Amino acid sequence: MNTEGEYQIKKNPLHRPVLLNEVIQYLEPRSNQNFIDATVGGGGHAERILELTAPQGILLGFDLDPQALVIAEQRLKKFKERVRLFQANFTEIKKIIYGESEIHKFNGFLLDLGISSYQLGSESRGFSFQTNGLLDMRLGPTVNNLTAAVILNEWAEGKIIRILKELGEERYSQEIAKAITAKRKREKFHNTKQLVEIVESVYQNKPKPHKIHPATKTFQALRIAVNGELDNLRTVLPQALELLLPKGRMATISFHSLEDRIVKQFFRQEAKDCLCPPEFPVCRCGHQKQLRILTKKVIKPSREEIKQNHRARSAKLRAAEKLSN
Repeated sequence: MNTEGEYQIKKNPLHRPVLLNEVIQYLEPRSNQNFIDATVGGGGHAERILELTAPQGILLGFDLDPQALVIAEQRLKKFKERVRLFQANFTEIKKIIYGESEIHKFNGFLLDLGISSYQLGSESRGFSFQTNGLLDMRLGPTVNNLTAAVILNEWAEGKIIRILKELGEERYSQEIAKAITAKRKREKFHNTKQLVEIVESVYQNKPKPHKIHPATKTFQALRIAVNGELDNLRTVLPQALELLLPKGRMATISFHSLEDRIVKQFFRQEAKDCLCPPEFPVCRCGHQKQLRILTKKVIKPSREEIKQNHRARSAKLRAAEKLSN
């Protein structure tokens, strides 16, 4: 275990899982069932699933972040051989499972797309505008060589406008991008404080967003761009469906509207037989529905949970069950 991993375990001995009771309600883990936690993080959801699938249920956990896996390993070591952890992008889950696991079909699949408290608090990662850190924003060291600093210092203004608008839904994307390119002519971007100051200067004489810091959407856009998060989500959802047993269940927790929209559209698509345009008189696609949507409306945290864990406020849970046909 490395020094940073030891520090994180001492500082955050227990990761607080979001919507834990609701996840368990919809996944319905039972004795000896097998599960995938595609974003195991600190192991909070995984721990409860393993407790409920005793004595022989298996859980495979995946995470890009080696520090997250250090914390998860400490938390889950009591389950011994019932849990296996992999450092990998969840887009590779199907390949890894068919290559390294004797179990190829599972009773449940969990995807929690949130950034953990310790990741937000790590100055070396640059996820948070509340601490001054390096402009990295990679979820794991092996993601790629693209960092937030590279985007801010090298990308064309038009490209920065596009990611702020499309990935951050930032209403002042043009003004912020213009301010970024003007500043980098004087000095390169290295830390989050520089970026926060730029965004705050744009918002100085504009209405402030409700309940969030002005830099929230800019940081979100950069993180999504650096990690390819939306494309990764589109890639993993069909894999999750394929890896489920009949009557198996999948649950996703998203934290902004872009992710939630992708999940909602995927669930709706796979809950329909025909996907042909309405003007087609006869079905030509041959698509058969594979899912039953369990959450007719998105599930959000209770007031009590938000009070105890403020970062849960944006969480949105959706769940579906694989059909047996």
